[in-house]
Amino acid sequence: MNPNKRNYRATFILDTRGVEETVDQIIENVKSEISVVEGEVSAVENLGQRDFARVTDPKRPTGVYVQVDFSAPGTAPAALKERLRLNRVVYRTYIETL
Repeated sequence: MNPNKRNYRATFILDTRGVEETVDQIIENVKSEISVVEGEVSAVENLGQRDFARVTDPKRPTGVYVQVDFSAPGTAPAALKERLRLNRVVYRTYIETL
């Protein structure tokens, strides 16, 4: 393993309302965004549709949760969040260091 890379687990909440792409296609798009920020995906787990514990928008009570494990340089989490910020399908992004 490259000593300059760290291991991360990203949890994404996807808003698939009104989107023609399948969840798998959306996951592939997110994986390509990770590779753009020099990340290497090691595992993907689709956790399925889940209800939110606290609903902030009554029109959006649920979301599709996806966890992605990847290794990337230390600058990648901030760069990935910035790249996904304008993506309407990715509702929330949480990245933790493993």
